Amino acid sequence: MHVKVTIFDSTLRDGSQGEGISFSVEDKLKVVRALDTLGIDFIEAGNPGSNPKDLEFFERARTLELKHAKIVAFGSTRRKEIEAKDDPNLRSLIGAGTKIVSIFGKSWDFHVTDILRTTPEENLAMIEDSVRFCRDAGVEVFFDAEHYYDGYLADREYALETLRAALRGGASTLVLCETRGGIIPSEFERITKETMAAIPGAQWAVHAHD
Repeated sequence: MHVKVTIFDSTLRDGSQGEGISFSVEDKLKVVRALDTLGIDFIEAGNPGSNPKDLEFFERARTLELKHAKIVAFGSTRRKEIEAKDDPNLRSLIGAGTKIVSIFGKSWDFHVTDILRTTPEENLAMIEDSVRFCRDAGVEVFFDAEHYYDGYLADREYALETLRAALRGGASTLVLCETRGGIIPSEFERITKETMAAIPGAQWAVHAHD
């Protein structure tokens, strides 16, 4: 069976969180050009709703003539108890002008109740509403299931429901994130295979940490 693997590079977003790392807008533009030359498929370049630097980057990136790579804007689901259309982060995502956005949402019930301080049902609505809002704006959506592997171990069915909520909203790709970097390889493989079997037909990606 022929399997195509695509590369999603998050150097300019996840990589920028490393100690002592601070990319200028010019730095980010240079990195994008270099990654495009290497044949990288997707470049997650930052969160346009988080800081003026990323906002300027996305404005300037519109003029880049890339041969292969597609730039992706990154942001979170809507906040609890508001409509997606009223969420400034989601409006910034659409305003970034990229054809693809990556939306992260909580897949660990502990984070839903203790970090977001909302109900499991509201979190599912936040995921579905946010993805649908972006899809209705004509943007492709990758859903980043944050802390998915911890969530799966804590409550398998709820973690799977967060993925199904993203699919209902219209997500094209489900990204299983091993955010904490604490799962051993055999568990990582088992959970990934079980998840793919539980939701057949989806397009998958993984985002691991060491």
